[in-house]
Amino acid sequence: MKRPRILVCNDDGIDGPGLRPLVAAMRRVGRVTVSVPEHERSADSHSLTLHKPIRIRPVSEGVYTLNGSPADCARFGILELLKGKVDLVVSGVNRGYNLGEDVIYSGTVAAAMEATLLRVRAIAFSQDPGCADYRPAAAYAQRLARLVLRRGLPSGVCLNVNFPVPAAKSFGPAVPARLGRRIYGTTITRRADPRGMDYFWLAGREVTGVDEPGTDVAAVSRGRVSVTPLKVDNTDQPTLQSLHAWPL
Repeated sequence: MKRPRILVCNDDGIDGPGLRPLVAAMRRVGRVTVSVPEHERSADSHSLTLHKPIRIRPVSEGVYTLNGSPADCARFGILELLKGKVDLVVSGVNRGYNLGEDVIYSGTVAAAMEATLLRVRAIAFSQDPGCADYRPAAAYAQRLARLVLRRGLPSGVCLNVNFPVPAAKSFGPAVPARLGRRIYGTTITRRADPRGMDYFWLAGREVTGVDEPGTDVAAVSRGRVSVTPLKVDNTDQPTLQSLHAWPL
């Protein structure tokens, strides 16, 4: 039986701690190619590099780094490295959650979403930032990858998976969950460099979540793996229908 072709991407770069465990797990599922940024590109969102050349560097057999975004890595890996012959794209395992509104900013999710735009099945994996052991997450990723390869996904949909700190060496059954709510700080910090020039930090306090039943935030807060289907089509259908009554 022909082994599936799997592309592994991330936004933590070639030195991301979740990359090697995920690659090792995926090699038990199929033939693996790796396409990742040359350095960390967290919070790159769904950006594509259009105004400078993309350069690729082979690291080892089947492993490549790019001077581009996570979405670039997925696009280049699918169209150039594998010439469109891809059965599954997995992104991660990210160092830090991608829950609720995090998915808007996430490079990890963007790589999976780029694959979805190119009609390739895809899964994004992220983990509690305080957990240094990625082996349980990789083992679960292997199991879910086999499921997706066997059962498929609807067109225009990818999966977003978040892992809490494991209570044991493996995770129990996951929870299908909708996106929850995340709370970001709104303070912009102004500082002065040694030459007296101002600079700013946009990041504020640690992001927290609202524990609402049925959400990914609630699932991980209870020690469960969350699995959320994400759609490419962001259209809000009720508002679309109401706009027909507007004097546009």
